[in-house]
Amino acid sequence: VQLQASGGGLVQAGGSLRLSCVASGRTYSGYFMGWFRQAPEKEREFVAAINWSGASTYYADSVKGRFTIARNNAKNTVYLQMHSLKPEDTAVYYCAADSTDWGRSPHNWDYWGQGTQVTVSS
Repeated sequence: VQLQASGGGLVQAGGSLRLSCVASGRTYSGYFMGWFRQAPEKEREFVAAINWSGASTYYADSVKGRFTIARNNAKNTVYLQMHSLKPEDTAVYYCAADSTDWGRSPHNWDYWGQGTQVTVSS
């Protein structure tokens, strides 16, 4: 599975952005999909994940209520809608895929996109 993330940019605090991640390759629709982020000099951290059907979603406490993960299997795309952005949300955001399960550790995920920068100004 190859993943291509896009949609990052510069936004003021309180603003919104929507990230997209297009998957290509084998059986995308059966995969768990997730978003992680990594700020400078910090470890990569879990943001959100979604199961193959979209019926189950999982969020980090820091983004719950502000971010929404969704997927469109017909378009091989997973989205991360981000509202009420804060300066501490500034990071490179990565999408990830796994064929068997999801997890909060990056080590649980088999496939990674290249990342898209999100910068939130105060």
